[in-house]
Amino acid sequence: MSFNLATILEESTRRNPDKVALILDDFRMTYKQLDEAANQVANALRSRGIEPGARVGLMLPNVPHFPMIYFGILKAGCIAVPMNPLLKAPEIEFYLRDSEAVAFFYWDMFAKEAVEGARRATSVKNTVHVSMLGGGAAEGTTDFFQLIGTQPKAFDSVATGADDICLLIYTSGTTGKPKGAALTNFNLFECCHVGTHIFEFQDQDVILATLPMFHSFGLSNVVNGSIHGGITMTLLPRFDADKALQVIQRDKVTLFMGVPTMYFAMLHHPERSTYDLGNLRLCVSGGASIPGEVIRAWEQATGTKILEGYGLSETSPTATFNQLDVGQKVGSIGTPLWGVQLKIFDDQGKEVAQGERGEICIKGHNVMKEYWRNPEATAEAIKDGWFHSGDIGFVDEEGFFFIVDRKKEMIIRGGFNVYPREIEEVIYEYPAVAEAAVIGMPDDKFGEEVHAVVAAKPGQTIDSAALQAFVKERVAAYKYPRTITVLPELPKGPTGKIMKLEVKRGMEAGEGAYAQVKGEAPAKA
Repeated sequence: MSFNLATILEESTRRNPDKVALILDDFRMTYKQLDEAANQVANALRSRGIEPGARVGLMLPNVPHFPMIYFGILKAGCIAVPMNPLLKAPEIEFYLRDSEAVAFFYWDMFAKEAVEGARRATSVKNTVHVSMLGGGAAEGTTDFFQLIGTQPKAFDSVATGADDICLLIYTSGTTGKPKGAALTNFNLFECCHVGTHIFEFQDQDVILATLPMFHSFGLSNVVNGSIHGGITMTLLPRFDADKALQVIQRDKVTLFMGVPTMYFAMLHHPERSTYDLGNLRLCVSGGASIPGEVIRAWEQATGTKILEGYGLSETSPTATFNQLDVGQKVGSIGTPLWGVQLKIFDDQGKEVAQGERGEICIKGHNVMKEYWRNPEATAEAIKDGWFHSGDIGFVDEEGFFFIVDRKKEMIIRGGFNVYPREIEEVIYEYPAVAEAAVIGMPDDKFGEEVHAVVAAKPGQTIDSAALQAFVKERVAAYKYPRTITVLPELPKGPTGKIMKLEVKRGMEAGEGAYAQVKGEAPAKA
């Protein structure tokens, strides 16, 4: 079956060419203009001899050029390789080498590392400098506007197959080198097609696009979903609670998709009550578990529900969601999307009984085709068509799924399993806590000991002994944290997700050393 994911842009353009597709402060771009710009990018790639199936890297923040280039890559039948703009040259080199990218678009603010990384990756023959106004291209690179300026605004998209790879999303690499999750046209189309029905897009909808577009959540759910739904995206290149609140009010934002730390930051912004958030009708949280306290506080403050979903880069990314027509359970990741199956397996690959804990495994149209040129990792992750997520969870009597924790993050203390998320939920109930991460630390007696790392809300302090007593009253004796470290803030990734691996590394390097880096001495219970 012939199908190119770029069809979602072409169809929305055909239906409503003059509708605003993108906003960035005072900048506006219609669907017709976006489609024509993508056509120029596709023509430019073709003029450089870049054939369908070739990999093309793009390293840009949330600016209008990202969707222009992304859809141009798809139209040309090539495979997009989005990358975090904050990567350093050796990391950029790895992504480009591993994907064997032949072209690379980078944003001007990150030119030094980008150009060096591309130079080291010998497969890259075309390096394109992208900026808001043009100019400033380094030696050996091409200015974006010069590249597309003379190209035709019409292009017949390449008739790729539904099962053809169109996107490589590299995993975070928390267990080694990043692996490229190879997603197909069909994977990504089904994800945004199902999402369009779940979110019940309306013509007047405006979505705030602040999740990084290089990330699967931001690219698949926000960019692909919005374009397929024919709605408007207002872009926020870097999340800032004050700016986000301003944009929500200014552009009458109706939809917001974010990660828990974004909701927390806006909820506790000192001027939040002065902003008009009345146009919001639906909020979505993903990327990390959101504490029930945050969901309840947000709904009370704004009158808008936060619906939690779940997925991974390898599942395009959405696998489950608290769907409007099914119902919501606070703390649950919801029920499987249409066409997706979830089961809970034990370590022997057998399904466990309802309510029992095991590994969440996923099958359906959303599961990646493979890890890019890595058959060993693919075979380990996908068994009999089931993708093994590495997340521990269970399903209740009504079919709602719950995540307990990452399989690799589970703490085994004296033979008892301790699930960090369960303890974190309790810690978040403590009034002064803004951020929390529970990790296992080596212990001679118990093998692992439970350790909590926390940060306080603005203007508040945390008494670690009092916090420890608070948790101790609410969980089994073997679960409460024996030690607590207080930091100004916890390390976060590009989406705002707390990076537990970095927390653990910091603790293993020595609490004093970690706290010194963060500028505050630790408090220990």
